[in-house]
Amino acid sequence: MSIEQPLWRALSVFRFLALGYAFAQFIGVSGQYRYPLGGWAVLIVLLLWTAFTAYAFEKPEMRGWPILGVDLALAVGSVLATRWLDDIARVHEGALTLPTVWSSAPVLAWAVKGGWPTGAIAALATGAANIAERGAIAQSNAHNIVLMMLAATAIGYVVELARASERALARALQLEAATRERERLARDIHDSVLQVLALVQRRGAEIGGEAAELGRLAGEQEVALRQLISDAPAELEDVDLPGSGAGGEAARADLRTLIGRFAGARVTVASPGTPVLLPMPVAREIAAATSAALDNVWRHAGDEARAWILLEDEPDEIIVSVRDDGPGIPAGRLEEARTAGRLGVSQSIEGRLRDVGGTAFLTSVPGQGTEVELRLPRPAAAVR
Repeated sequence: MSIEQPLWRALSVFRFLALGYAFAQFIGVSGQYRYPLGGWAVLIVLLLWTAFTAYAFEKPEMRGWPILGVDLALAVGSVLATRWLDDIARVHEGALTLPTVWSSAPVLAWAVKGGWPTGAIAALATGAANIAERGAIAQSNAHNIVLMMLAATAIGYVVELARASERALARALQLEAATRERERLARDIHDSVLQVLALVQRRGAEIGGEAAELGRLAGEQEVALRQLISDAPAELEDVDLPGSGAGGEAARADLRTLIGRFAGARVTVASPGTPVLLPMPVAREIAAATSAALDNVWRHAGDEARAWILLEDEPDEIIVSVRDDGPGIPAGRLEEARTAGRLGVSQSIEGRLRDVGGTAFLTSVPGQGTEVELRLPRPAAAVR
């Protein structure tokens, strides 16, 4: 349920009540106006416009800035028209303007639509019209301007807070629905696929030969699948909160989730116990660089090689280390690959980190394996 619709309806009721007060006030003083017919004409225009907005503001597609611009222009115009239609002596004495409190309705509408900044702008415009109508800054109109400014900013801030809360609630409901679906799938998968993979692994090891290799692969897939169904949806980890740029930031992902999916029979993953949140594009680039490092392990370290992935969340940077127990990289091998046009490490790993503001380091000792270290400075990309 959105808070906006009740606010627009309440504002429509306020418009009619305020306009009724304006009519009642004008009936008592119309005889003192220089041009009373002009005063009646202004009030009738405001009545027709109020009826139109009561209809238009029920439809979200019609609550746009063009209509709100006309709304504010009518408020400003009706205030300024008082100086020309009323007796000038009454104006200088501080008599009420033609629209009276109705002129604050467009200000509140601007606050509801765009928050406190637009509400403040509309309040300043209406306040300037009151000063121009009076011909001077008096205590009465200064008091009214301050009240209007406070009301506009307060209502605008409350609306922004409510919108942020609605977004947070919507994401929480999405996460709850996704979690329930994941649990249902996990039960179904556990009762079928995982049991079959476990059986293939066990029987393959008993039979030996090519069946043993098939069993090993089944075991890796079982571990990876268990990790996949246990992870929360990365896209829903972030929740918009008031004052955090809600609605303006890109979605964030938990890097633990993306890195954890590489776990398997030959890959061990260690990560912090708390979420490591990054903007979605940055998290995907780091995960892709990690995947490229693992591909190099399987391609060059042999079928029996193992790999270890360590994710560290430091105060000033995020570090992902990929280490293997393979034979290592011979001296000069990477330079030869670059010269030959094979840019796997420089593009798939180093290039990805460079694009997101990070760096990649590769350390290899012949006979002792290889370690790829991905470093991302927190001020450059991470968001707590």
